[in-house]
Order: sequence, then structure tokens, then C-alpha cells
Amino acid sequence: MTASRPTYNPARALAVRVLTRVLAGETFAAPALDAALEAARLPARDSGLATHLVYGTLRHAPTLDAALAPLLRGETHPKARALLLAGTFERLVLGTPPHAVVSEYVNLARLARLAPPGLVNAVLRRVERPAETPETRHALPGWLITTFQAAYGERADAVMADLLEPQPLWLSLSEEGARALEAEGSTVEPGPNGADRVTLARPLRESAAYRSGQAQPINPASLAVVDALGDVAGRRVHDLAGGAGVKAAMLAARGAKVTSVDLIARKHGAARGNLRRLGLSADFVTHDLTTPLTLPPAPLVLLDAPCTGSGTLRSHPEIKLRLTPEAAGEMAALQARMLPHAAALVEPGGLLVYSVCSVTPQEGPDVVRGFLEGHPEFAPEALPDLGLPTVPAGDGVLTVPEGGLDGFFIARLRRVGEGPAGSA
Repeated sequence: MTASRPTYNPARALAVRVLTRVLAGETFAAPALDAALEAARLPARDSGLATHLVYGTLRHAPTLDAALAPLLRGETHPKARALLLAGTFERLVLGTPPHAVVSEYVNLARLARLAPPGLVNAVLRRVERPAETPETRHALPGWLITTFQAAYGERADAVMADLLEPQPLWLSLSEEGARALEAEGSTVEPGPNGADRVTLARPLRESAAYRSGQAQPINPASLAVVDALGDVAGRRVHDLAGGAGVKAAMLAARGAKVTSVDLIARKHGAARGNLRRLGLSADFVTHDLTTPLTLPPAPLVLLDAPCTGSGTLRSHPEIKLRLTPEAAGEMAALQARMLPHAAALVEPGGLLVYSVCSVTPQEGPDVVRGFLEGHPEFAPEALPDLGLPTVPAGDGVLTVPEGGLDGFFIARLRRVGEGPAGSA
């Protein structure tokens, strides 16, 4: 009887190739994985495995690296490192039986030419959990642990543990959209801020709800930024640093007259396409917000500024592998240049909401404090109930990134008089 030929799961090969690129800093996980899955056309189960391996490996990478360090000498080829990290994730985190992990990854190394099979065999047979330290327990660098502890106090350990869990899919759904998803076999659970937690029966873009404009992906914490503006129906809103226009869509859906501004023109194309899918519209302006912008003042202005993304480590875990305290400071300097130009677009008595999806003090409370010191015509005011857990942070609040929520800093600033903002 002929022995069966060794094989490997193509989902693992795809995951390792995506991880190789992400770990090298060439790309971010979401676009790289989406493109790879679209090209591969794997069955749903294998697509799910590849997704779990990519994001799980990245979330736990600092701990996995610590486990591998005693077993590796010298430079490890990027493909071999990515393969060993994924195998170690399966062994130490998923609890896949050791013999199955060794067999699968040795075959993958040999047949897909991703790493020396002997090295993979030796390492994955011997790898063990590293000694527990704060860094290995939370899979975070020490400075980020300190940042989360300062931001969330006694809740910090629970927050950091939750950041290692898979990210749920949050959708803003119409009633029709929810019914359509459930008719396809998806599970829809009501969540905070009117967002629903959804487990899909088919890829989102293939669902009837998405195609008919009845579903929009958005984290409830991101929706809270829109909520901070209050009632927007019939009012002009300047959505600054609007990016792909998700918040512009949420504002337009609530009846606002939206002008979305961003530095990168191609983002407007994606935003327009998404708004058309949703049956909505907005105006778009391409502009560098570090310089003055000529637009009529508006009663409501939102600056959801570019940031380090440290509040989104569950959905973008590669950020923690690249982020430095210096980068947070550089981003804060950029935000501090943008905020006065945003303020100049607020009409007297109007409202400016400043937000970042970051939990570092430099990018949130420090930027707002510095702005208020130089702009006495603005005053902070309490935020409305955002429908989410929050903690105080300077003149604003931080949403608490537990249960699949992102961490956002949000501040609400009222223009109470004339001053530098009018001439910025």
C-alpha cells in the first residue's frame, strides 16, 4: 500500500505569507489579509483559520517572540520567523496538540519552501511558555503597559487582557439589514450605541444587507464620537480628517449636511462610493489641515485627528509592534497644528469635537490642554451620555476598550467668544 503524500493546509501558508509582510512593516494586516483571501478563494472554514492565525499571532507576538528567543541563534529569515510565530501561537495559545503542530508546520516549511524543516521541527517540539513578566502576560512593551495603567487605573489589567481577544464585527444596521442578515443565517446581537455585534454566515460584502446599503461597519466607540456632537439633523457639520468617510456617512444618515475634508484625495473616492451604496451624500474637500482652510464657519465641527491608533490594538495589533513613545509625541505635534485650523471653522456659539483613537496622554488631554491655553474663546464642556463605559481624561473622556470596543479620547469644546480662532 502506497504511503500518503505529506500535505499542508493552504490557510496556514496564506497566513504565514501575510504575517511575513506585516512583520516586515511592508503593510498592515487588514488590507494584506483581505487581498490574499480574495485571491486565494479559500473555503469559509479555511478563511476563518487564516484570519485567526494572522490576528492571533500579531496580538500575542511579543509573548511568542519571548518563547522563541532561547531556541534561536543569530538572524532568523523573515519567512521562517513568521512560520515559527504562527506555530508557536497554535501550540501555546490555541492549544493545538504538539504533534499536530509539528507535523503541519514541518510539512508547510518543506513543501511551501518557507523555512528549513529541521529548524521548524526542533523549535516547535521544544518551545515552552516564557517566564511571566508584565510584558509577556499582556503581550505589550513596558511603556504601553504604563500608558494603559495611567489611563485606566484599576481597570487596566482587564483592558489589556481584553485586547488579546478576537475583534467582533460591529455593524450599524437598519431593521431591514438585520432581518436580511438573519435570513442568511448570520447572528445579530444588539450592542451599545445602536451598533450590533454580528457573526456572519457569508463574507460581509457578499451579504444582501451590505449590497443594499443597510449595513455599515463601525466600532461603537467610533459612533460615540458622532454622538458627542449631539443632534445634527439639518445642521452643517465639517468632518475634518474624514478619511474613508465612515463618520461622514453616519452624520449624513442622521440628517447632517456634511463637508468631509482630508489630505488624501483618493480617500474621497472610497468615501463617495460608500455613501452611494448607503444612499447618502456629502461634499468633499482635499486639504492639508496643518494650514488654514477657507470654508464657511459651521455650528458643528469634528476633528477626528490622525493618531497612533493605540486604542485599536485589538483590531490592529501590528501597531503595538511598531509604535514608540517618540512616535506618539510626533503625532501629538501634528494634531496640535491641526486643531487651531479646525477651531477657526467653528461659528460663534458652535461646537468643536476633538477625538483620536489613541489612549496616550500626549495625543488626547495634552493636545486639548495646550489648545485651550492659547484659545480662551473656547471652553470645555461635559459630554452627553455616550452609552459606553468611559473614564475622565483631562478635559475629555476615554472610552474603555473592553468587550470589543476601541479606546477613543473625546473632548467637546464650545466657542464662547471671539479670539485667535477667528483669525487662524
